[in-house]
Amino acid sequence: MKIVIDTHAWIELFIGSDKGRKVKEVIAKASDAFVPDIVLAEIARKYLKEGADEETVRQRLEWVTDIARIISVNEEVALLSGKVYLELVEKSKAERTSKPGLAAIVLAIARMLKAKVVTGDKHFKGLKEVVWIGE
Repeated sequence: MKIVIDTHAWIELFIGSDKGRKVKEVIAKASDAFVPDIVLAEIARKYLKEGADEETVRQRLEWVTDIARIISVNEEVALLSGKVYLELVEKSKAERTSKPGLAAIVLAIARMLKAKVVTGDKHFKGLKEVVWIGE
């Protein structure tokens, strides 16, 4: 199975939670692992905002790039992300949750690659393309 690992899943993996152990198991069984470039930026932002030193952030980013191939946002991804965003906005309205933000990029890339999204992000819960790590 091909997987796309989102920011939520990486964070859980880094902290070593039960969800993180599930992510580790999914990665071990995957045939290919991918990560959108935006996820690298989100990881860096999170840890720098929390006061992590730059070396620690670099180590985590290197770990991600050792495990998964980075997928950049290009015209095709951008167009599909726009469509996916509209779909996720409708889902969020129906579920009375917050709008998805950049999460659409992750799902768009997964659909392009015919892969599953490894996540605990509530915006993805219940979608067929998801390997859910949440409760």
